[in-house]
Amino acid sequence: MRDIQVKWLLMISILLVFSGLGGFTVSAAVDQRVYDNADLLSESEIAELEAVAAEHSRKHGTDFLFWTTADEQSLYIQDDMGDFYDTWAEENNQENAVLLSMNIATRDVYLAGFGTAERTLDNQRVDLVLDRIIPEMQRGDYAGAFHETVTTSSRYMEFRPGVNPENIFFKTWFQVAIALLLGAGIVGFMLYNSGGRVTTTPTTYFDDDHTKVTSKLDQFRNKTISRRKVPKKSGGGGGFGGGGSTGGGRSFSGGGRKF
Repeated sequence: MRDIQVKWLLMISILLVFSGLGGFTVSAAVDQRVYDNADLLSESEIAELEAVAAEHSRKHGTDFLFWTTADEQSLYIQDDMGDFYDTWAEENNQENAVLLSMNIATRDVYLAGFGTAERTLDNQRVDLVLDRIIPEMQRGDYAGAFHETVTTSSRYMEFRPGVNPENIFFKTWFQVAIALLLGAGIVGFMLYNSGGRVTTTPTTYFDDDHTKVTSKLDQFRNKTISRRKVPKKSGGGGGFGGGGSTGGGRSFSGGGRKF
């Protein structure tokens, strides 16, 4: 009887190991995440980006990938991105990924979320990430833009799907300001009530029956006009995309820009 119990415990332990220890997400063992075919990054920048991408890939069970090209004959970066991902997914046996694709020849960039990332990095969040990285790309700081893509996407993916991660209520400075205001209000209320109650009012020493207004004068003093310059909107080119499916039938969230 004891031998049977031991065997059952051993079988349960094996099942827990192969099922991911009760719900832990496991990322595929991917050797390469940066495919810089356009030669935009130095060796040191690639090594640093690989390390950052690997760290956040393990955190979410979703691989962060980068693919660049300098194909002047390319018509649609969204289609090229889909072809690259289909090949990558089959070779690595992995479906969960965040892929940033860029064609330096056409100045196009496209960010997509596959698998679980299609929900955790939806179209709205993709646009928010693009808002952050497009200025860096316009300055030619591609390493900085790619690094920002990983860290910002990873932070957004920690929020519940459907929530705007840039909502002011999630900002640390806003939460600190609210706490300070509440604290100041409570202290002020306590100080106000600690000095005793005031029983006199403005009408306590005012004789309304024997007081009258004898004259009234309205005099114009001056007029002030203020002018404000409305800033023009700046940034990258128009957006395109918004998610879809690859040629291999894999659906994704996404969005693209000119830069």
